Amino acid sequence: MRRPALAVPRLVLMNAPAVALTDLVKRYGRTTAIDGLSLTAERGAVTAILGPNGAGKTSTVEICEGFRRADSGTVRVLGLDPARDGAALKPRVGVMPQSGGVPPAVRAGEWLRLVARFHAHPLDPGALLARLGLTEHARTPYRRLSGGQQQRLSLAAAVIGRPELVFLDEPTAGLDPQARHACWDVIAELRARGVSAVLTTHHMDEAEKLADKVVIIDRGTVVAEGSPRSLTGAERQLRFRARPGLNLDELLNALPAGSAAKESPSGHYVIEGHVGPELLGTVTAWCAAEGVTADDLSVERRTLEDVFLELTGRELR
Repeated sequence: MRRPALAVPRLVLMNAPAVALTDLVKRYGRTTAIDGLSLTAERGAVTAILGPNGAGKTSTVEICEGFRRADSGTVRVLGLDPARDGAALKPRVGVMPQSGGVPPAVRAGEWLRLVARFHAHPLDPGALLARLGLTEHARTPYRRLSGGQQQRLSLAAAVIGRPELVFLDEPTAGLDPQARHACWDVIAELRARGVSAVLTTHHMDEAEKLADKVVIIDRGTVVAEGSPRSLTGAERQLRFRARPGLNLDELLNALPAGSAAKESPSGHYVIEGHVGPELLGTVTAWCAAEGVTADDLSVERRTLEDVFLELTGRELR
């Protein structure tokens, strides 16, 4: 006889994180897609999950959405188990899959109105179509929409029910700059209203702009997490472009103690350390003595892309 589930006080559920994963494991045959992954996404915040292709991002999100089951580990979404409590979670969670999920022949406006009927207090479909630039395509079948238009329709369907938590898998893939910024505005407004969001993305600038917390995963496990600022650090870098193959050992001998220099990619140089007038003058003087023109010389902070490549490598996956 199946043992009845224990009742959990509502206050406990309300105080629970939006998502809490502990020692999550998922295998597909002999391939381990998720290998002991643990992460937390707080309520009212945007959490970005980054990782190379095949790192386990989509599998992680699909387990949280209840579309897949973990082989082991603990999964809690709004304090509930998506595998066991799916019926209770569905009205409270919005989902934007990486692709598909919409009947090819359905018209954009019809689909959004249909999705709205499943919710008690949906947003106005017409206003949402207008907000995402889809009004003129309301009568266009889904299969005839461009890839970017399909993405925007999926985003609209994910948020129309006023969810407490929304999962966005590559929400701006294939979008032009105007559409990307429109989607960013929608996500920022969701956060301003206290909605939690978990998104996967390959756009580092998107994660830096939108996310309160970034989780970088590789080979199915977390390799770094924190706010974008805490991951990139406060130190500045000197960057310039010159002919490939400069003698960095000689350059380092001329630089102040504690400096570091690297060429990445070929012909692009990064100098780290205390970036001030002394270091800047030393680099430009050394380049002049070597007969080298330092193009595009700039002082910048380390980017999230720099951190991502340092942690996950540059090899193609």
